Amino acid sequence: MQNTPDENGNTNEQEDPITVTKDMDVQGSHFIYIQSTEKSRKKLDYDYKRCTGCGLCVKICPTQALELGPMHEIATGMDAPPVTLDIEKCTFCGMCSKFCPVNAFKMETSGDVPSEDSYPEFDSYVKINENCLPCLLCESSCPEDAIEVKLNIPKKEDIAPFDENAEGEIEIDTEKCNLCGLCSHFCDAFIMLEKEPSPTDPSPFEQLMVDEDECDYCMLCQDLCPEDAIKVKGKKPCEPPAIEGGVHIDEDKCTRCGWCREVCPYNAVEIKKPFEGEITLKENNIKRCDPHGCQACFNVCPAHLWYVPEDKNIAMKEDYCIYCGACENACPENVMSVKRTQVHHTKIPSAPWASQWEDAIESMITSKRKNPDTSRTIEVEKEPSKEHEEVEFPEIDESLLKAARERINSTKPALKNINVRRKWEKEPSKETRKEVRKKFKNIKESSGK
Repeated sequence: MQNTPDENGNTNEQEDPITVTKDMDVQGSHFIYIQSTEKSRKKLDYDYKRCTGCGLCVKICPTQALELGPMHEIATGMDAPPVTLDIEKCTFCGMCSKFCPVNAFKMETSGDVPSEDSYPEFDSYVKINENCLPCLLCESSCPEDAIEVKLNIPKKEDIAPFDENAEGEIEIDTEKCNLCGLCSHFCDAFIMLEKEPSPTDPSPFEQLMVDEDECDYCMLCQDLCPEDAIKVKGKKPCEPPAIEGGVHIDEDKCTRCGWCREVCPYNAVEIKKPFEGEITLKENNIKRCDPHGCQACFNVCPAHLWYVPEDKNIAMKEDYCIYCGACENACPENVMSVKRTQVHHTKIPSAPWASQWEDAIESMITSKRKNPDTSRTIEVEKEPSKEHEEVEFPEIDESLLKAARERINSTKPALKNINVRRKWEKEPSKETRKEVRKKFKNIKESSGK
């Protein structure tokens, strides 16, 4: 605090001025932006490899600090950040991190800053309810590797060692089997034939097979199967284990696409998406779509909903769509249209910045962001143009010019040296200049110049 006398000579306490500093660093695919004061620190982490280029952050940014890059080129292979940030414009408000549907932006704060619940965020989730068995289907089908299933089931050989002399029969009812994979997890005699999941068929397995050379007809799989799809004639050595385990959702990876809900045979998955909306294909433009040569929408879609049908150039499974708009930004032929009709978000707390957040949420539906209030902007009169004056250029001495070029060329090897440049840029002083001259001389001599 400072004691400052007012116009009447009285002393009033005033807070010390706050110094704000900003810095940026790059760590792999992460752009790290930091704002620091004497009282607080904010760190904004942008993972450009995670970013799909949906552009929602660009729409909602109150200071226009974010800019969308050339999304078609990026979506088709160019290694560049889909979004760039102007750190001088950024106020570190956190809107981009609160409303990024793929968690490409993350904000960490410390010190004297408002609590996290002072700001709204997406009210979306994936929940696994009591119907979950669990089985292996959701983990194997998730296109974002966001699901981990942990089964607490002992292996068959741990509770019933293999009997080489056993005889019997085993049969799989393919009409009942839902390819949950529990039998293959329990016993090595079962083989799950894998396939590539697709939007129209998200199951990661194609067929269940039995290797009877590995089967001793213990009958435990028959009792373990939740669908009563396995019939075994043999001898049961013990009681089967209980099916126990759980499902973990990685919130950083999950995009609320709904593949897990689609593939689950037990209605165990509940999903609330960040948006309500609709996506449509423009019939007049579909004929220009080249899904095999372009693949832009395939590459950026966080819901992995695009596919190529037999009768059309392209199609999508709208049930998976989260209405982020990444495909719309990436498509060079304007094939699709994405509209958002509702944003699911938590309550906007009563705060001085509430109106800005309300406007940001509204802009995700309307794509119209209110401009800052410029009514108090001071207009400065333009300086009149100066009269044109003829300038007489000096004569050029070619011999001196040649000597100067030779001198410059002789220093190029030294200027390319990282140690020299670092010394010159970071430590400007008389002693440094002497040391740099020595390095120049050594490098020139070693290069034969």
